[in-house]
Amino acid sequence: MIAHLDVDAFYVAVELLRRPELRGKPVIIAWSGPRAVVTTASYEARRFGVGSAMPLIRARRLCPDGIYLTPDMAHYRERSRELMGLISMLEVPVEPVSLDEAYLDLTALDTPIDAMSGLVRRIGSELGLDASVGIGPSKLVAKVASDAEKPKGFVVLSREQAARRFADRPPRIIPGIGPRTAARLAALGIETIEALQRHPLEDLAGRFGERQGRSLHDRAHFRDTDAVTATRAAKSRSVETTFDVDVGELAVIERALDEQARRLASGARAKGIRGRTVGIKVRLDDFSTTTRVRTLGEATDDPDVISATALELLAANRPPRPVRLVGVRLASFEERTAADDEPAPEALRLSLGA
Repeated sequence: MIAHLDVDAFYVAVELLRRPELRGKPVIIAWSGPRAVVTTASYEARRFGVGSAMPLIRARRLCPDGIYLTPDMAHYRERSRELMGLISMLEVPVEPVSLDEAYLDLTALDTPIDAMSGLVRRIGSELGLDASVGIGPSKLVAKVASDAEKPKGFVVLSREQAARRFADRPPRIIPGIGPRTAARLAALGIETIEALQRHPLEDLAGRFGERQGRSLHDRAHFRDTDAVTATRAAKSRSVETTFDVDVGELAVIERALDEQARRLASGARAKGIRGRTVGIKVRLDDFSTTTRVRTLGEATDDPDVISATALELLAANRPPRPVRLVGVRLASFEERTAADDEPAPEALRLSLGA
């Protein structure tokens, strides 16, 4: 059971959070220069035929009244870290493939579809982003399924269902079949996935080579054995809260941070880890975001220490506007050992003022 999650028009969606007045307009993200290409286009711009990887000069011809923005990669990476942080909270193997998309191995979850539905809702409520999801028995099925009903798609398919559903679609929708291969297939009269499914394997192997011919045949039938390649263990854990209504009262924000810190400490203890770095994140009503961190003298999973540190960081950086979201993060992990739970020797307790 594998999922592919992809945020819809990620760069544009992030820009619209900062510039809500651009919603509903044809927004195109692209670098400048004679050889520049479009990185992302809003769905309004796509109605003019503008798409990713299109030369910018052609996009301007198709959509001369579009709003063209230069990519802000530092900002997009910050939003991507928040996205991947939410994804990591499912605690399943995750393989990020770009700033805004990832494969997840859901096999160990009791209710994988419910888990992904909940994740999509959290991405929407906490980050203000829409995501499309495909779920299937392989990365191939999941990837094609996630593209099938964008935006806000949520498609679950078996291998056989995928082979039937996409039979009349062009082979280009299958990852790994690029424009040159698609052109060669078209020259053979193979212009749909169904035609590729029916084409003799022997002929494909003779024309494309044994390895590529077999791959084309298998992918047309949505056969794929690639596993989700999980990244390294998480470097940090965080808990965040998006308020239903923007909050200006400091006491309410402090209570939220305290509760988050205690949840974080409980989770760290359950995982047998302690963190040396405590951080907070505060997002204001205008979506501007501030993060502050403090490195402690020693790693901790003590809820009182984590809470006090988070509250001190907040006091030193009091929000100037109503707050939309707050969060606490614990990082720089060390594993907890059995010795950490042993009572300190009497002399040591006395020296510590116990």
